[in-house]
Amino acid sequence: MSDERRFQDHEIREILDLAILQDEGPVQAFPAVDGLTLRELQEVGREVGVSATRVAQAVAAFEGRGLSLPRGTTLGVPTSVGRVIPLSRDPTEREWELLIAELRATFDGKGKVATQGGLREWSNGAVHAFVEPTETGHRLRLIDSREGAVGGVLIGGFLVAFALLMLVILRVEADLVFALVAFFGLIGGTLIGGTAVVLPRWAREREKQMEYIATRITTLLGSPETPGG
Repeated sequence: MSDERRFQDHEIREILDLAILQDEGPVQAFPAVDGLTLRELQEVGREVGVSATRVAQAVAAFEGRGLSLPRGTTLGVPTSVGRVIPLSRDPTEREWELLIAELRATFDGKGKVATQGGLREWSNGAVHAFVEPTETGHRLRLIDSREGAVGGVLIGGFLVAFALLMLVILRVEADLVFALVAFFGLIGGTLIGGTAVVLPRWAREREKQMEYIATRITTLLGSPETPGG
């Protein structure tokens, strides 16, 4: 029993939201709860008018979204995102083609398809989708990286440092020095600021797109066995 999955507060709220959307009729607001097993969560659902079956289906849908991987960061800004989605089975050729169509539409690119043994891959630039075997079945792994974008921060930092160096070394013709410092400082600051703004926005958008793909592949393959009964 100690190894039984326990859902935390933020997970519980998402699961009950999913269950409520599937159910019919009005439901009451649910209480703040934390660290519940499936059976305990079903009891909470009954208290707010949601059937145990609906809760179990919502748990299956929630788990089907997979696990969002920790963001990779460089110099404090996100540079890589990913998600791993466990699959109930290996997709058929038809399902793989449908998944590719979803990937192309979601990530706005034709991409390239590759197959090697039991491994399948779709890639579009830095975006990669892998269907691969695991010890217990199969999974879909989505990753994207923007490591190259950090170059803007590095170049910007170099220009700012260069401007400050000139300010220290050159002590004549103050007007010219300050003009050069302002010029290089402006370019460097723009590169740093632009990258610091764009990359977090990119990371949030990619994570939402990957979550959407997770729900689509789960739907394509059919919901995994509903836990709990």
